[in-house]
Amino acid sequence: MPRSTSPLQPHPDRLLPADPGVRAIARRLYDAVRELPIISPHGHVDPRLLLTDEPFRDPASLLVTPDHYVTRMLHASGVPLAELGVGRGPLPEPEARRAWRHLCSHWAAFRGTPVRYWFDAELSEIFGVTERPSADNADRLYDQIAERLAQEKFRPRALFQRFGIEVLATTDDPCDDLSAHRALVDDPAWSARVIPTFRPDRYLEPDRADWRESVTRLGEVSGVDTGSYDGYLSALAARRRYFVEHGATSADHSHLDVRAEPLPADEAARIYAAALGGTATAAEATAFRRNMLFEMARMSTEDGLVMTLHPAVHRNHHTPTYERFGADTGHDIPVQVEFTQALQPMLNAFGTHPDFQLVLFTLDETVFSREIAPLAGFYPSVYAGAPWWFLDAPDAIRRYRRAVTETAGFSRASGFIDDTRAFCSIPARHDMSRRLDSGVLAELVAEHRLDEDEALETAVGLVAGNPRKAFKL
Repeated sequence: MPRSTSPLQPHPDRLLPADPGVRAIARRLYDAVRELPIISPHGHVDPRLLLTDEPFRDPASLLVTPDHYVTRMLHASGVPLAELGVGRGPLPEPEARRAWRHLCSHWAAFRGTPVRYWFDAELSEIFGVTERPSADNADRLYDQIAERLAQEKFRPRALFQRFGIEVLATTDDPCDDLSAHRALVDDPAWSARVIPTFRPDRYLEPDRADWRESVTRLGEVSGVDTGSYDGYLSALAARRRYFVEHGATSADHSHLDVRAEPLPADEAARIYAAALGGTATAAEATAFRRNMLFEMARMSTEDGLVMTLHPAVHRNHHTPTYERFGADTGHDIPVQVEFTQALQPMLNAFGTHPDFQLVLFTLDETVFSREIAPLAGFYPSVYAGAPWWFLDAPDAIRRYRRAVTETAGFSRASGFIDDTRAFCSIPARHDMSRRLDSGVLAELVAEHRLDEDEALETAVGLVAGNPRKAFKL
C-alpha cells in the first residue's frame, strides 16, 4: 500500500525573520514589492522559446533535464546523468517519466537547498501541486503537470505574462544573427522586452580548442578580415555594434580570473599571429586573454555596453562527463579570485569614464567585503553584482547584503540576477530575493538604523531602480 503523502504548502512567511516584531515590518516591506514587475538583466533562457510559443513537452524536459542545479544533485545521489536525459534532445515519454521519478524519489536530497525552495514555489504556485513529491506519487504528479502543460495558459508566452516579466535578457554568441530577437520585436502580438547579451568568451581565449574556428567564423559574420589583430579587433567591435542595434545593453564575460592587463599593440599582434598559427604558448594565450578583457572595457566606453564579469569557475571539472555530455552539465566548480590588483589597470584607465559601467560578480564570497564593496564604494562605474550560481541561496544572499552594504550602501548593488536556464524558476528566484531583502531591511528598521519609509524606498529600489541603472535599462 502506498505511503500517505505530505502536503506541499509553502508558508506565507517563508524566509522572513523569525522575531515577530521584525517579521511584521518585513511583511509590510515585502507586500510593497511582491507584485512589482520582474527585471531579469542576465539569464540563459532561449528566446526561441518565446518566439515559437510551443507547449512544453513534459515535466521532466521543463523542470529536470535542462537544469544543472537539479541534475548535479541527483548525480551526487547516485543517479547517472544519462538516466536524466542530460545532453540529449527531447526524451521519449517513458524516459521522461523515469527522469521525473528520479527527482521525486530523491526529493530528500534537496532539503535545505535553494533548489528545494524554488521547486516548492514552482510546483504549488504554477502547477497547483499540493503533495510533496515522493516515489509513491511521482507518476500522479507527472500526469497532473503534463495535463496542465497541454493547456493554452501554460504555454511560454502565457507564463511569461503571468510571471510579470518586464525585461528578460538572454545570453548570446557574438556570431548569432539574433533573428529570434528581431522576430519578437516585429511580432505585433508580443510587447515585452527580450534583449540579447554579448558573450564573447570563446573568441578571447586562444587556448580553447575551437578558438581558431571561432575567429574565422567571426570574420565571416562581421564581414571583416580577422587574419590580422587589427581586423580581429574591428570584427569584435562590429558585432558589438550589431548587438547594440538589436537592443543589447550589456556584455558578459566569464574567465578564470578578471585580470585585465593591456599589451603593447605589437606584442598583442605577435601573439595573435602565433595563436592563429597554433604556436602560442599557454602563458601567451593567458596574456592575450587578459589584454582582450582590457580591450573589451575600452570598447564599452565607446559603444556603452555595460561590462559584467562572472569569473572564477573551473569549467567542466569532470573530464569524462564533459566528453560524454558536453558543457553546462553540472560539474563546474568555483575557485578563488582576486579583484583589486587584477582590475587596477582597467579601472585606472576607465573607472571614472562617464560611459563605463562594470558589474562584478563572484563565486568567492570572501571578496564581497574585502574587495567588491570597496571598489563599488569608490568607483562610480562599479556595481556589486548579486550573489549568483552557488551563492544564490538564502543565507549567502543575507551575508552578501551585510558584507557589501556597510561599505557601498544599497545604491551600488546591481539588483537581483536570476542567471537561470530554468524558465519556470524565474518568479520563485526573484520572490526569494524580495523576501530576503525585506527581512534585512526590517532588521535595520527594528534596530533604528533606518526609518521604515527609507526601508520601503530601498526595497522598491532594489527591485525596480537598481537593475535599470546598473544595466542601463
